[in-house]
Amino acid sequence: MPNQTIFIRSHALQSAVEVEIAEAAFVSDLLALIANAGVEVDDETVIFVDEAELPHDMTPTGSVVGIKQGSHVHVTKCKKIEVTVNYLAETETHKFTPGARVRRAKAWATEKFKLSAHDAAEHVLQMCGTTRRPASDTPLNELTDRETCAVCFDLVPEKRVEG
Repeated sequence: MPNQTIFIRSHALQSAVEVEIAEAAFVSDLLALIANAGVEVDDETVIFVDEAELPHDMTPTGSVVGIKQGSHVHVTKCKKIEVTVNYLAETETHKFTPGARVRRAKAWATEKFKLSAHDAAEHVLQMCGTTRRPASDTPLNELTDRETCAVCFDLVPEKRVEG
């Protein structure tokens, strides 16, 4: 039975942990890999595979579903991440899955604020109250403060031209 390389991501980890899992693995196998990576799983813990809309079934005897080579397994307490985006004088909020990437939140925001494709390309998401601009492939769960299932962004021009 061939193995696949996957990445475990959690607030309990400094960075993603690369592990190998059998293609026909059970949830108990995945939970053992998560525990071996140093992540505690309790009754409030949920697991999302990549950008899945629903958490993975946690029944130990069940089969692992949706994992493929290179998948990211997000171990979290958040079933949804509430994303707030500020643009000019407007604010919009939307809930995303923990594995959703910053690029998905930006695409939603640029559509919500009705930016043209040209303007959207010239703007980035910046963490509220900071100068931090997370990479577009950063999972939203990694940007939460570990206590709340929320993140706030300002939609700002990538470069400010002063003339």
